[in-house]
Amino acid sequence: MEGVYNYVLSFVLKLYCKPPLPAPPSPSGAHLHWHLHQEEHVCMLFKIVFCCPRISVTFVDKDGDEKHINVPIGMSMLEAAHENDIELEGACEGSLACSTCHVIVMDTEYYNKLEDPTDEENDMLDLAFGLTETSRLGCQVIASPELDGIRLALPAATRNFAVDGYKPKPH
Repeated sequence: MEGVYNYVLSFVLKLYCKPPLPAPPSPSGAHLHWHLHQEEHVCMLFKIVFCCPRISVTFVDKDGDEKHINVPIGMSMLEAAHENDIELEGACEGSLACSTCHVIVMDTEYYNKLEDPTDEENDMLDLAFGLTETSRLGCQVIASPELDGIRLALPAATRNFAVDGYKPKPH
């Protein structure tokens, strides 16, 4: 984390210690507005990197290999997997139209902390390969403080009705 901190700090100092970006051509007062807009982006960057609470999540692949990641509160497990190069497909990109982001919550304690699946999610889970009592769609499992420490297993296979080789990228 220290490396990330130093990188962001150096970036912010370079950005913040320079004169404001040139104002777009417009009537007086635009320069001040442009500078304030630049400061908003700096504050937003700080909030994302340093202030956004995160939880610890462990993904376990079909071979039993574990990958521990930190996930911001409010992010889906599908998005978190994509951002951390974890092979969780998500062919429909989180629109509840497939079951390729099927995950298995490994501890019932954590499964019971999740909101009940919607009818739409249950319909898609019925199509999932290797369905269990604690199966959920990764796009519907949203990081919250109660889920800190959750362990998610990736099934050995998925059922994908998309074109072979298609790998969606997160938005």
